[in-house]
Formats: sequence, structure tokens, C-alpha cells
Amino acid sequence: MSKTADSRSVPQQGIRVRGKSYMALVLVPEPPLAGWLAGLDHQMGRSPAYFAGKPVVLDLTALAAVPEIVAGLLESLHARGIRVIGIEGVEPATAGLDLPPVLSGGRLVMDGIAAAPDPNPPPPPPPEPSALLLEQHVRSGQSVVFPKGDVTIIGSVASGAEVVAGGSIHVYGTLRGRAVAGVAGNSKARIFCRRLEAELLAIDGLYRTADDIEAQLRGRPAQAWLEADSMHVAGLD
Repeated sequence: MSKTADSRSVPQQGIRVRGKSYMALVLVPEPPLAGWLAGLDHQMGRSPAYFAGKPVVLDLTALAAVPEIVAGLLESLHARGIRVIGIEGVEPATAGLDLPPVLSGGRLVMDGIAAAPDPNPPPPPPPEPSALLLEQHVRSGQSVVFPKGDVTIIGSVASGAEVVAGGSIHVYGTLRGRAVAGVAGNSKARIFCRRLEAELLAIDGLYRTADDIEAQLRGRPAQAWLEADSMHVAGLD
């Protein structure tokens, strides 16, 4: 006769829970939704790959917290290939199980299981740098992401490349790819380059595509900045 193991004799294994922080784009829809979606279609037509494969969070502060409106908006964004991973600006009780989770903050990162405090904790890590310096070109297909501060590139940024910074972006060569500054909500961030040939410039959620940049600025030293909720691009020489 075989013996059945007593379940109480099986050691309990701790469940490891890990949290990771990912860069996500935040869309802020505004009423009337039909007009906002039309504007989104216009921008996507100028830069079709801007949202491709990227997680998106919806800030619904400007909309009434009506589940039917939110559900319809999510369907419209899904039809445009935009992946919504979470929503903000609504009460958790308003969001049903069929809606993405309600997010807040988004900076807590956990790694591990509950345990007694270490009597001999390791020394604190050195402070993280507030700026990133690259002494080489950013080649086509490469993506440089530094959400904690400024990015300075001694070389050039190739077409099809992307530079994302929490602060300002400085390119001492030609800027041909996409430059996205102020992603952490820094409206004071700027973009500088020695030769402007950019596919897209963005600061704190506002952006211009190549078609929206004045022809006389192409090939010249230039800077971009925000003023009164509008992006300005001007020459430096």
C-alpha cells in the first residue's frame, strides 16, 4: 500500500513578487472627444510610428467619470493600435473590472518577499547621475532613454533613432531622428542641436513632426522650447 504524503509536511515556499518601472506615454483626452480624436488622427498621420509598441496611460481628469465614455474611448484607441495599460484621474470605485487598472504615482518598485530586516544592511548606493553624456553617434534603430535628467550627445542622431530625456537634450551634431525631452513633466526642458533635420521634436507631451517645422530652419543650429502651452522652434545663429 502506497503512502500519501501529508500536505503539512511539504515546506511552504515564499512567493517572489517583483515590480519594475517602465517608460509609458500619457495621453490626456479633452472634450469634445470627437475633436480630440480627430487631432490625434492628424498627428498619427504625420508620425505613424510614434505610439507603435509603446505602453500608454490615459489621464481622464478632464473627462466626466462615466464608464461608458471611458469604454468607448478605449475601443477607439485600440482601433488605432494604441495600447492602454492604465488610467489616471478617476476614482478606483468608478473603474470596473473591464477597464485598465487605476494608477497613481507609478514610482514604487518592489523586489523580493517579506523578510526580517537585515541587521547589517549594505551601505546606500551612490547617488544616481542627473545627466547622461554620450560621446558617440546614436545610430538608426537605437533608443537612448534617460528619464532622470539631461542628455548630451557629442555626435549625431541618425534617422530612425530616438533620444528620450527627463530634462533637456543637447546634440552637438546633426539631429535627424526623434528627440523627446521633459518626459517627467518638465515643461522647462529644451532641445538644442547644431544641425536640425529632426523627424520629431517633443517636450512634455507637446510635439512637432518634420512637416510642422519651418523649412528655413532645416539644416541650421536650432532650439525648441515651450511657451504658453505651445512649442516654439527657432534658429541659434
